[in-house]
Amino acid sequence: MPDLIAPTERLHGAWLTAHAEWGAGLHEDGFGLLPTDEVNSEAGFAAWVARLTDDAARCTYRWIIEDDQVLGGIALRHEFTDFVQWAGHIGYGIRLSARRRGLATWALGQMVDEARVLGMDRLLVVCEAGNGGSARTIERQGGILERESDSETSAAWRYWIRTSEPSP
Repeated sequence: MPDLIAPTERLHGAWLTAHAEWGAGLHEDGFGLLPTDEVNSEAGFAAWVARLTDDAARCTYRWIIEDDQVLGGIALRHEFTDFVQWAGHIGYGIRLSARRRGLATWALGQMVDEARVLGMDRLLVVCEAGNGGSARTIERQGGILERESDSETSAAWRYWIRTSEPSP
């Protein structure tokens, strides 16, 4: 049975295994990883986890785990900043070997419930245009397509989820 937990130093090795599965780069949506984060060493990993914990007033970070394996991550951004207008209130990612199990849909539902508790009425959730799997995940949680947005660097589908009802 999967669980959502706050980032923890205890799972350093398991997180590195998941990170390696994604490959090089900072594309693990939902983990809050920045180019300046050094996560390979214990000290660097601890500093990163501390930064995520310190940011709790602005963003709720959770790891999707099962049997002490990190399967993915999800982040709920509490404010409507320029970044959120671009990336959405919620970002999530599931490692390749754990996909197609419903984990993203489940985790998104948990975070929609958390947003309701925080008093957030609507959530913007954005996915890359053409990412049918992510679009279906968002739609399963009540996401309504606002519009497709194009920029020089990417195209995105923008969805709104109302938090007034419990997640399906």
